[in-house]
Amino acid sequence: MDLIIPVTVGIIILCFLAWLPIDFYLGRKSHINHVVDKYFPKRSSDIQIYTNGRALFQDFFKEIKDAKAHVHILFYIVSNDRFSEEFLQLLKTKAQSGVEVRLMVDRIGSHRLSRKTINDLKTHGIRFIFTHMPKWPYLFYSLQERNHRKISIIDGKIGYLGGYNIGKEYIDQHPKLTPWRDYHMKITGEGVRDLQYVFLDDWFHTSGKDDRRNEKYFPSLPKGECVHQFVPTEGVFLQKTFSELITAAKSRIIIGTPYFVPSQQLFTDLRAALSKGIDITIIVPKHPDHPLVQEASYRYFRVLIKDGARVLQFKKGFYHSKIVLIDDKICDIGTANFDRRSLFLNHEMNCLIFNRACIENIKKELRYDMQHSTPLTLEMLSISNPLRKIKESIASTISPFL
Repeated sequence: MDLIIPVTVGIIILCFLAWLPIDFYLGRKSHINHVVDKYFPKRSSDIQIYTNGRALFQDFFKEIKDAKAHVHILFYIVSNDRFSEEFLQLLKTKAQSGVEVRLMVDRIGSHRLSRKTINDLKTHGIRFIFTHMPKWPYLFYSLQERNHRKISIIDGKIGYLGGYNIGKEYIDQHPKLTPWRDYHMKITGEGVRDLQYVFLDDWFHTSGKDDRRNEKYFPSLPKGECVHQFVPTEGVFLQKTFSELITAAKSRIIIGTPYFVPSQQLFTDLRAALSKGIDITIIVPKHPDHPLVQEASYRYFRVLIKDGARVLQFKKGFYHSKIVLIDDKICDIGTANFDRRSLFLNHEMNCLIFNRACIENIKKELRYDMQHSTPLTLEMLSISNPLRKIKESIASTISPFL
């Protein structure tokens, strides 16, 4: 009789562990079967790059205050702190003034938002929804599939896209992750309509309300100076985009990412580029913001460094940039990290930039990144460290979910 309870518990645990990979496999299969590749043409807009959160949000808040008709915002994270309260209060004020305000956030990324806060937003007239709610029958898989986009559109004329979320760390108020280094774009011009479409498409798939062809959200927009192309992905097509960029390179590749956990395909592509004499620089944080993400990258770095790549660790704060520069001719900036979660799980939004003048401005920021970084060497990765070895083993096993 004394053995019944522990045996029962053991059986339940074994069933649970057996269920996880089955749930993930079937959920992934269902995901792939339902994803549609969204294609946007090249557009011409004006693009301003922000790499400092305080400057970005000063401008962002001003544009929200000046909004006349509608404010549509999607973030992966809206936290629960003073800065988040300031942001939400601004949205409530705009909604009370008669401006349509929609706020969509990822259910897992924004788990700190309380029911009380959400009810208060709705009471003030904000149309609020969680996207990517965990759901049956593939509960475990749906917990992993997240909306990692950060898109804002104001009056259908001004757009924002990049790596910043809403929380104190993004304005340099975190005790350990300060200053926060990231890339975020402000877009004005014809490309904003594509950001608006992606937001409304996500809204439709979450709420059932379809405004994707509602002309009031798509005003006539002028052309700008910067030729670019938006690339939305949903855990299926990002690998193809990155692979095409890498294989198209002729002389130089620069990758900036907070997490470097490439797929086998991209790892092979990078090694092939190195074998052709292409210069590759990878910039990552010196100090990580999550456990094991750094250790997950080491097995790739050992090989790439040996093959001739240069790996730099940014030391002046936390490095959260998501950028790929190819031959000074094409630059990718957006929400996707260079890791398996962004490649195969997350819904992301990136922007390919083709304009030489815009890329030159971005290169100035990349030079700053490199100047404030130190090389990671094979010698450093070869130092005997039993704890790191254990962490690397664990990280290798769970790398798709980091």
